[in-house]
Amino acid sequence: MHDFNDVILNEMNNEVSDCRLCPRLIEYINSEGLRKPIIFRKQQYWNRPVPSFGDPKASLLVIGLAPAFNGGNRTGRMFTGDSSGEWLMRAMFETRFANIPTSITINDGLMLKGAYVTSVVKCAPPLNKPTSNEILNCSMHLKKEIELLNNTLKVIVTLGKIAFDSYCKLTSICGLKFKHGSVYNIDMEKVLIVSYHPSRRNTNTKLLDWSMWIEVFKRARSIIDNNPKDM
Repeated sequence: MHDFNDVILNEMNNEVSDCRLCPRLIEYINSEGLRKPIIFRKQQYWNRPVPSFGDPKASLLVIGLAPAFNGGNRTGRMFTGDSSGEWLMRAMFETRFANIPTSITINDGLMLKGAYVTSVVKCAPPLNKPTSNEILNCSMHLKKEIELLNNTLKVIVTLGKIAFDSYCKLTSICGLKFKHGSVYNIDMEKVLIVSYHPSRRNTNTKLLDWSMWIEVFKRARSIIDNNPKDM
């Protein structure tokens, strides 16, 4: 028997995959598909909005920016098939939120344990820069996910300033500042952890290094393990 959240989240993810609210993004993911890198030329790209995934009773919610064009937009799963996904799943595996340390294809056997992964925008945007209207269009999906997971969530990790700003806006939180490693108690039961996004731009320049990154998830695991909550 399926959990209520599981059913609703699956229904919502199906709706996400069929969404066509942002013409610029739909045009981009379809037209750019004709100019794939040589390494992926023979692969069939997803080229649709990319749904979220994970445990419907998650204690941890990870919010990214958007699918990468040659990552989630190619594979059909968020943080899959790109360097950001490698960093995220290695960290989640090391802190017991994932069963394997890699995220390569949608059929690789990856399962999240007590965690759910989503994004502010569900389509790959040009130059990784969605417009404010595109963020607004997609916000209804993120808002619904936050509401559905509300009863079990203990920790929210936002990756990058857009994810941080979006979460604060959707949950009517004011006065917080974006700074990597910041930890905010947002109510009696939930904690917000702020992080840089594990994009190549940040990791290659060492703005975000591994010790900084893994500490985010170690902190999340510690909070969850030390603050049990009836599920």
